[in-house]
Amino acid sequence: MRLALYEPDIPQNAGAILRLGACVGVAVDIIEPCGFVLDDRRLKRAAMDYFAHVTIVRHASWASFRESRPGRLVLLSTKARLPYHRFAFARDDVLLLGRETAGVPPEVAEAVDASVLIPMRPGLRSLNVALAAAMVLGEALRQTALMPEATP
Repeated sequence: MRLALYEPDIPQNAGAILRLGACVGVAVDIIEPCGFVLDDRRLKRAAMDYFAHVTIVRHASWASFRESRPGRLVLLSTKARLPYHRFAFARDDVLLLGRETAGVPPEVAEAVDASVLIPMRPGLRSLNVALAAAMVLGEALRQTALMPEATP
């Protein structure tokens, strides 16, 4: 299981997702170009001391990411029809998160293996990308028995 950030543009959200990856043992792919310098102090501040505990793989472009991805690509999208909790996740899935300001372009959305959404009340647009990542990743880890064991 992996998380992939498509051209992230808010360093604080990317940092929170890196912290999430560190805490649950999930690698994070960053598909560039980013809207910030990847070693930006705000990114490290958001990830805090967890930065050293997450596996980060940088990809120079969408094309280079596609060549290297190991499993199914599952897009989190407000345009999807299938709720994430009704999707059957697999252990090698890569959960793809779009840019906070623009999502993913049509050619990326068309290239994924599946798209899932987080059901919300009518009239509301979307959740913060880091919150969305945590919700869907939690369900994916639960389904695949990859959630780390709790430590007292």
